Amino acid sequence: MKNLPVLQELATRTVEQVSVWVIIYNLFLSAVLSLILGWVYTRYGSALSNRQQFARNFLPITMTTMFIITIVKSSLALSLGLIGALSIIRFRTAIKEPEELSYLFLAIAVGMGIGANQAIITVITLLTIAAIIFLKNVNKSSVESGQHLYLTVSSSTQDGNELDAIIKVLQKHCTHVNLKRFDENSNLLEVSFLVGFESYSQLEMGKSELQGLNDSMRISFLDNS
Repeated sequence: MKNLPVLQELATRTVEQVSVWVIIYNLFLSAVLSLILGWVYTRYGSALSNRQQFARNFLPITMTTMFIITIVKSSLALSLGLIGALSIIRFRTAIKEPEELSYLFLAIAVGMGIGANQAIITVITLLTIAAIIFLKNVNKSSVESGQHLYLTVSSSTQDGNELDAIIKVLQKHCTHVNLKRFDENSNLLEVSFLVGFESYSQLEMGKSELQGLNDSMRISFLDNS
């Protein structure tokens, strides 16, 4: 009961008017930071989906989050209203790659930081994360050499040992093999790898040996860029 007057004061407090120039500046800064985040994801992400297309979502997400935080940060009533509004919104789009979810959280965090007028901390944090991602990929590139490709193999399942046979063939012809996705049911097996080849002749030999495992084998190579 002692906290009741405080809660009543918070609930009835009028919304603080924000300068139009502050809003414009925060929108511009949010847009710039979201574009930087999108470039980092497109350049150094490892998701199999279209990274450039997915990165386009960062701009509206970051700017919308900034706008929402700016509006509700000074009003308890608006904050509670936001919780009620979000409770009836259901997002049905599946996130297949954990990396996509981490970048979405980062875009939301950038919008929250700018909306809370913590621009310096937000910029420093984003640039630090981008620098760490850059250094990590530079080190990875120095270790790995040759042609790096995404490989997707699909075939009908027969004896249940298809995955082991595929991996053995890849290990024989590839400089490195990294399993990215594996789906299997009673009729179909589909598996994706990030693989490296020293030469196109190695790629051709590996492809031919994979096709010899199963007549229904389908192979797809995608450039890792």
